[in-house]
Amino acid sequence: MNTIYDVQQLLKKFGTIIYIGDRIADLELMEDEVKQLYQSGLIEPNVYQMAILLLRQEIQRLKR
Repeated sequence: MNTIYDVQQLLKKFGTIIYIGDRIADLELMEDEVKQLYQSGLIEPNVYQMAILLLRQEIQRLKR
Protein backbone atom coordinates (compact mmCIF):
# COMPACT_ATOMS: atom_id res chain seq x y z
CA MET A 1 0.00 0.00 0.00
CA ASN A 2 1.67 3.18 -1.21
CA THR A 3 -1.00 5.76 -2.04
CA ILE A 4 -4.34 7.15 -0.93
CA TYR A 5 -5.80 5.40 -3.97
CA ASP A 6 -4.65 2.09 -2.45
CA VAL A 7 -6.47 2.98 0.79
CA GLN A 8 -9.60 3.78 -1.24
CA GLN A 9 -9.34 0.41 -2.97
CA LEU A 10 -8.98 -1.34 0.40
CA LEU A 11 -12.15 0.36 1.66
CA LYS A 12 -13.93 -0.45 -1.60
CA LYS A 13 -13.26 -4.17 -0.98
CA PHE A 14 -15.43 -3.81 2.12
CA GLY A 15 -18.15 -1.85 0.33
CA THR A 16 -17.13 1.60 1.53
CA ILE A 17 -16.83 4.52 -0.88
CA ILE A 18 -16.25 7.92 0.67
CA TYR A 19 -16.73 11.17 -1.20
CA ILE A 20 -18.30 14.27 0.29
CA GLY A 21 -16.35 16.85 -1.67
CA ASP A 22 -14.05 18.11 1.09
CA ARG A 23 -10.72 16.32 0.68
CA ILE A 24 -9.64 16.63 4.31
CA ALA A 25 -13.04 15.45 5.57
CA ASP A 26 -12.88 12.54 3.10
CA LEU A 27 -9.48 11.52 4.45
CA GLU A 28 -10.65 11.78 8.06
CA LEU A 29 -13.68 9.60 7.30
CA MET A 30 -11.41 7.08 5.58
CA GLU A 31 -9.25 7.03 8.71
CA ASP A 32 -12.31 6.28 10.84
CA GLU A 33 -13.37 3.48 8.50
CA VAL A 34 -9.90 1.92 8.51
CA LYS A 35 -9.90 2.02 12.33
CA GLN A 36 -13.28 0.26 12.39
CA LEU A 37 -12.05 -2.45 10.01
CA TYR A 38 -8.99 -3.02 12.19
CA GLN A 39 -10.97 -3.09 15.44
CA SER A 40 -13.34 -5.60 13.84
CA GLY A 41 -10.39 -7.82 12.94
CA LEU A 42 -10.98 -7.53 9.20
CA ILE A 43 -7.55 -6.14 8.30
CA GLU A 44 -4.04 -7.00 9.46
CA PRO A 45 -2.06 -4.70 11.78
CA ASN A 46 0.53 -3.89 9.09
CA VAL A 47 -2.21 -2.89 6.62
CA TYR A 48 -3.86 -0.75 9.29
CA GLN A 49 -0.61 1.00 10.19
CA MET A 50 0.30 1.78 6.59
CA ALA A 51 -3.18 3.05 5.74
CA ILE A 52 -3.29 5.32 8.81
CA LEU A 53 0.20 6.62 8.08
CA LEU A 54 -0.70 7.48 4.48
CA LEU A 55 -3.95 9.17 5.47
CA ARG A 56 -2.36 11.24 8.23
CA GLN A 57 0.52 12.33 5.98
CA GLU A 58 -1.92 13.48 3.32
CA ILE A 59 -4.06 15.33 5.87
CA GLN A 60 -0.99 17.15 7.18
CA ARG A 61 0.16 17.99 3.64
CA LEU A 62 -3.23 19.53 2.83
CA LYS A 63 -3.42 21.54 6.06
CA ARG A 64 -0.18 23.42 5.31
